[in-house]
Amino acid sequence: MSRKGWLWIVQGAAALVVGLFLARALGRHWAEFRSLELRLEIHPGWLFLSIVSVLLTYALQIASWRRVLHGWGQRLEFGTAARIWCLANLGRYVPGKVWSVAGLVVLAQRAGVAGWAAAASAVAVQALGIGTAVVLVAATTPAAASPLRLAAAAVAAAATLGALAWPWAVARLARAFHAATPWRALPPRSALEGATLTLASWATYGTAFWLLARGLGVAGALGPPGAAGVFALGYILGLAALFAPGGLVVREAAFVALLTPLVGSAGALTLSLASRVQLTLTEAAAALLALAAERRLQGGRG
Repeated sequence: MSRKGWLWIVQGAAALVVGLFLARALGRHWAEFRSLELRLEIHPGWLFLSIVSVLLTYALQIASWRRVLHGWGQRLEFGTAARIWCLANLGRYVPGKVWSVAGLVVLAQRAGVAGWAAAASAVAVQALGIGTAVVLVAATTPAAASPLRLAAAAVAAAATLGALAWPWAVARLARAFHAATPWRALPPRSALEGATLTLASWATYGTAFWLLARGLGVAGALGPPGAAGVFALGYILGLAALFAPGGLVVREAAFVALLTPLVGSAGALTLSLASRVQLTLTEAAAALLALAAERRLQGGRG
């Protein structure tokens, strides 16, 4: 069997594993949905806009990653970057926090990105995500999280980006990994552009969260700024829970605790579960479309 054939077998097996985890997660949440004693007022228009906002979020995150890569002299077409991002993103649903990062690095290398730049960009986007989320939470929901924890997260993210932008630190890292080619420091402009796009993606994530609440008729006193802060805080808490694939349970528990004063306990549970189902389905759909597009592209080249 050719190398391409083995590659598709491995990708198919990985997709099956991820699919099983997704089905298990959706099945658990569907049972919880059916147990809720709440009459929902479904508004399809708001729900459609929520999905559009989620897709816009993905586009902004992909653009942020491309700006970071561009700062290191690496070029990826948006379509190629989107396929890599969407496929790697599903790794978050497999237990352990390294699969999405590892997938991003491997797929980027296959697309022609230098190995050191692929690995460094995966670290950079994580730091950008945490750092900008902290800024958003501090600005919109300052009383929702411990100032000490927010400060610690911000310092860690800033230190990571600072190390990637500091030529001396980058040179040390290259020596530590016995790099065959020289590594470059990340230009501050690229870091700033990536941070701006990532912050915008948190805003669109929050908008999608608020639109989802409107679409289900459970918005209550929740407004767009508060929705953005609650979503960002719940997301980074789930990301920090190393034991939870995709932040399962941890993110939902944070949402319920933060949303209950605004939308009531039933509304908070409904919105937290609906958000999980929405994001799981959109991420899975985006990845399947990306995989189909990649296979069609490979077939065209073959």
